[in-house]
Order: sequence, then C-alpha cells, then structure tokens
Amino acid sequence: MTRRVRAVVFAYHDVGVRCLKTLLSGGVEVPLVVTVADDPHETQWFASVAETAREYGLEVVVPDDPNTPEFAARLAGLEADFLFSFYYRAMLGAPLLECARRGALNMHGSLLPRYRGRAPVNWAILNGERESGATLHYMVARADAGDIVDQQAVPILENDEACEVYAKVTAAAEIVLARSLPGLIAGSAPRRAQPIVPGEYFGRRGPEDGRIDWNWPARRIHDLVRAVAPPFPGAFGEVEGQLWRVLRTRVAAHTLAPGPARLIGAAGECHLACTDGSVLRILRAANTAGPLELPRLARELERRPMPLG
Repeated sequence: MTRRVRAVVFAYHDVGVRCLKTLLSGGVEVPLVVTVADDPHETQWFASVAETAREYGLEVVVPDDPNTPEFAARLAGLEADFLFSFYYRAMLGAPLLECARRGALNMHGSLLPRYRGRAPVNWAILNGERESGATLHYMVARADAGDIVDQQAVPILENDEACEVYAKVTAAAEIVLARSLPGLIAGSAPRRAQPIVPGEYFGRRGPEDGRIDWNWPARRIHDLVRAVAPPFPGAFGEVEGQLWRVLRTRVAAHTLAPGPARLIGAAGECHLACTDGSVLRILRAANTAGPLELPRLARELERRPMPLG
C-alpha cells in the first residue's frame, strides 16, 4: 500500500483553519497540529485552529517554545514529508525545518517579496496599497525569504477595512494551497527564487501605532483608520483633552482652503478639515464614555468648529 503524504502543521487564525482543511481535503495525513494559546488581551474574531483540529480527531499541542531540541526530536520521529506554517506566530528554526523530508513551507499574507514580516495586511492598507494577496513559499532561516511556489492576488478597495482584506487573503491562501498541493505531492510544483527587495520588511504593530496626527492629509488618516479598524484596537487621537477613537471614515469629494486642522459640521455630518484642505467624513467614533452621537455633534460643530492639535 502506498504511504500517504504526511505533514506537520503549525497554524493559527482563519488562514490556519482554511489551509488545514485544504490539506485534509487533499488527502494529506496530519499526525500533529501545533498552535499557540489565545491572547486574553486580544479580541478573538477569528476561527480556532485547535477546535478545528480536534473536530477532525487530530492531535494538537500548544508548546511554549517549539524551538527546543526536545520538540525537534519529536517532530523528527513523525517522519513528515512536509512541514507547513499557516499564520503560526513564531519563527521556526533550522532544526524544525530540517524535520520535513521534502520541504517546509509557509503561507504569507502578501505578494512577496513585498510586505515581508509582520502584519502585512495592516501595513498594506496603511500605505494605501490597492492590492495584496497570499504567497506559498519555502521557509529558510531568514523570514519570508525562501523560494516562491505560488501566489494569488486580491484587490484592496478604497474603503476596505483590515478584517475585510483578511477575509480576501484567507480565500487567496486557500486557493493557492489547493492549486499547489497536487504538484507538491507529485514533486512537480514550481519554485522560483525570491528577490529580497530593500525596505520591504515590516515589523509588529501595537496599539500605540494607531495614533492619529491631525496634521496628516485626509487620505493618510483614512488609511490608518481602515488599517486598525475594529476588531483591531482602532485609530485614536486627542480632541479637546479627550481621547477619541475614530472607527470609520470616508474621504470627501470636496476640498476646503488649507488651514489648521479642525472638526466642522456640515449637513448633519461630522467632518475633519485637514491642514492641506482635504476633508474626511467621520462615520463612527467613540470617546471614553462610549459611542459619539455624531448628528448631534455635527449640529454643535456647525455653530462652533473644534480646533485640533
């Protein structure tokens, strides 16, 4: 009897769930699923790899540190053909990668070599990109630098928020893996060297990175709001000594004369008049007391604009 292809899977998040299901649907035997513990300080808006694996009767482990000699020895004993990393939240060292007899591969949420590193979807939105995607590539010691097997692009629309783009990237990841898996199993999958482009490595983002500079143009503020919109912590800034979270915006078609940044009311809507004359509509915002009643605030701002900065 022909031995089934075996793969150890390191996974987390929606991409981890969908790609794990893709492997199982493709007939791959998964003797072990490695995931990470949920962060109690993080909103759990995504599917659980651990729950999915248990539904399929798979063994699941949550090691504090997978990069130990003991864990590498355990993986070596599984005699896996492949090792896959699907949004796992730690770098896998060479001893782990060497446990895969036919290769160790990662699914990255961008079109490599662009946006290597952490939080590629959030960074792409923040930088106003109109395209992202998923890339399946071999893992090497350097992060997101190995040979590329396949990619799938997805559009980023003007008002897409991070969770919407994550959903598109998740679908792209599933498509890429399903398309590549037969070739990987047969040993005929393509691979091409990845150029390392300077300035395309991005680091982890934290809540403080959502701070708004009121002197920015409307488009830049809008892109920040989209990049960190809920379920992420949200963009924020001070307004007359209060901390505001700006949760949804739209860039207005009209412009004003350049001047100091200020909040103004117009036709029952709250607008941010930016220093360069561009205008941003504020659709959702909150302060420490809760959601702001923007129509009422707009009426007040029509009488008295509110300076910022």
